[in-house]
Amino acid sequence: MSITVLIKGKNLRFAKKASIRKSISIMVGLSLVFLVSSRNTDSVLEDKIRINTAKTGLQEQAKKVDTLEQHTNEKLSGIIRQVASMQSQLNQLDSLSATLADKNGLTKQDFLLPEEINNQLQAENELDPYLQKLSAALDLKIQQVTALESIILGLNIEQETELAGRPIGKGWLSSHYGMRKDPFSGKSSMHKGVDFAGKVGSSVIATGAGIVTWSGERFGYGNLVEIDHGNGIKTRYGHNHALSVKIGDVVTKGQEIALMGSTGRSTGPHVHFEVLKNGRQVDPLPYIYN
Repeated sequence: MSITVLIKGKNLRFAKKASIRKSISIMVGLSLVFLVSSRNTDSVLEDKIRINTAKTGLQEQAKKVDTLEQHTNEKLSGIIRQVASMQSQLNQLDSLSATLADKNGLTKQDFLLPEEINNQLQAENELDPYLQKLSAALDLKIQQVTALESIILGLNIEQETELAGRPIGKGWLSSHYGMRKDPFSGKSSMHKGVDFAGKVGSSVIATGAGIVTWSGERFGYGNLVEIDHGNGIKTRYGHNHALSVKIGDVVTKGQEIALMGSTGRSTGPHVHFEVLKNGRQVDPLPYIYN
């Protein structure tokens, strides 16, 4: 049995007779050639797409690397500037702490960075070890400055709490400490403070820094301010017209605490000033003219 293949056109006529087995073999062969050709074309195209995709991805990554490098360089420049600024501040702090220590009678070498640390900072070339040493130096400097601040603050507090000066801005000493004739009874009595006379409304000032332990009316004193200066020392300011501070306030030397008046047991505008040492009144004059 055979099959005849006829191809007919206007100018062409072709006829071929072949057996069924041969015809099938030819068709299978043509199909295989078509499939192989088709798969090879698709595979190349797919590989090309994949290569283009990978290439595009690599180009994007390269751009990101360039951007990252630029940002890194900018950050590195910023870090270098900050390191230089930190080193400058460290040098300034070192110089300042030495000056303050010397000014306050302290040994300035105790508040300078050790020579060993300074030498390490100057010799270090790599950034990471340098930053570690700089951080350690700053920590030590902070400890030194904190200690110096504490010492100086203690010295200043001692100086500020030390009583000195008159308890008024304007006025005159009108009555001393000791036995005198009482202006009300006419009898001799103990005057446990000193009086400074002046005009109503004149400033009454603290003669030392401390904490206000009384601010208000008290029998005999009129409107009274009492200040605790520590170390068993207190001062009292009596007969005020008005009070400028309240209990618990921290006052400084020379601060206005009241306005002069004539409240309580008083015959005229003045401030009655007392100094108490361990709870007992003492003569204020040595403190006033200290």
